[in-house]
Amino acid sequence: MFELAAPSALQWLIGIELARYRNEANLSLAQLAAVCGIGKPKLSHLETGRVAQYPADIRKILRACAVPTEDIDRLVQLGSRSDEASWIGPWTDVVSDWLRTMVGLESLARKEFVFEPIVLPGLLQTEAYASALTNASPRVSTDTAGRLVEFRMERNRLLLKEDPLDLHAVINLQALRLSVGDREIMNEQYRHLLKLGKLPNVALQVMLPEAGPHAASTGQFMLLDFADARPIVYIEIQDAAVFVEEARRVRTYTLSTQSLERVALSPTESTALIESLIT
Repeated sequence: MFELAAPSALQWLIGIELARYRNEANLSLAQLAAVCGIGKPKLSHLETGRVAQYPADIRKILRACAVPTEDIDRLVQLGSRSDEASWIGPWTDVVSDWLRTMVGLESLARKEFVFEPIVLPGLLQTEAYASALTNASPRVSTDTAGRLVEFRMERNRLLLKEDPLDLHAVINLQALRLSVGDREIMNEQYRHLLKLGKLPNVALQVMLPEAGPHAASTGQFMLLDFADARPIVYIEIQDAAVFVEEARRVRTYTLSTQSLERVALSPTESTALIESLIT
């Protein structure tokens, strides 16, 4: 017997990879079970991350899917990683499942590209900006707002740890000019952006309306790249989120990142613009 549990972000990501390889091999769960000797119910739970994916099971499944040895080793290596999102624990009662999954994936990623047309990206927010933004949300109760801000600030440590996340953010001018809190809060936020922009692992670009159309006209998205798994796209919608893992659709978003990077102001020009907003 195996015990079902809510998947961690790591188990969820491994499960997504297992399902991708099975689909690429054109095998149903029943067909894969017959080939690899693992029961269909367990295979299903392995793909959803509801049970731990041990190296022996990963190898059996991927060999049955005729996956190259180097890709098998890569996924086994991913399975051996520790849960780097364990820091989320104190906030699990105030953070939604989809947000926990996103932040867990973010903790596993090596690179992140984010496009934000309306507000500044969470990883770049000061505590005062995040607090003002959270307090203005009708979906956040007053008794959880403070803890959500604490959660956001802890998340921001990803940019400052020993092996930091590489972040490339493209921000609409509208997001920079959105008045959140008072002028002191905004000036502090602008200075914080300038400080982060000096980090070797952070690239900031501003998108001007005068620059014309680009390939991300549908709005906000985040593209996460991993050392041992294929990219995942994360899109927030009203009080929920969508995770995109299909290779063809992920490729579309990859092309959008290239379009945004090409059309937006350069990091140097963006720095000058942010400086000009400080009053």
